[in-house]
Amino acid sequence: MSPVFSHGDLRLYLLNLLDEGPRHGYDIMQALSDRTGGTYTPSAGTIYPRLAKLEEEGLVSKSVDGRKTVYEITDAGRAEVSSRAGDMQGIEAGLSDSVRLIADEVRGSVREAMRSLRADLAAATREERATPRQAPAGDDPRVTSREQLSRADAAVNEFRARVRSDLRTHVARGGVLEASVVDALTAALDTAARDITRAVRP
Repeated sequence: MSPVFSHGDLRLYLLNLLDEGPRHGYDIMQALSDRTGGTYTPSAGTIYPRLAKLEEEGLVSKSVDGRKTVYEITDAGRAEVSSRAGDMQGIEAGLSDSVRLIADEVRGSVREAMRSLRADLAAATREERATPRQAPAGDDPRVTSREQLSRADAAVNEFRARVRSDLRTHVARGGVLEASVVDALTAALDTAARDITRAVRP
């Protein structure tokens, strides 16, 4: 993955965050992760040296609030943010592109999973119709059906849990979940349900 911030962009973005209001270090790191849709989760070893450098340059000041160190932009820092407003717009546009890429990846993953599910269902249906299962002597079809129903329940629950976890994690990391992704998921599930209904009809 390409770096989210080009050389010097992170410095300006930190100043811009502080221009919105004072923040402590963890809050800054969380804001960076949220606003990049989780594509950039900086470490303390990345952020604090840059904050210290900004302090040395007179662009940021810090104070201690209980157990937390709070960083605040100075007038000189505000002047730099104001003078580089055009650069900041370019950075914001790049971050928006990153979030859209994540949404595209989620959409693609959902579509691929549903294509695979439909293909598996179609193959199973063709195989079942081509080679009807003959119950062995003493094998109760009702018992076998209950076993297969349990397998089907487990497969549906596993799929639901995986997709739900992926989508919730994506949104929790600040990603955008577009309506088109949910529409694609709903349509694919409807198609899969119809395929299953046709497969089990006598």
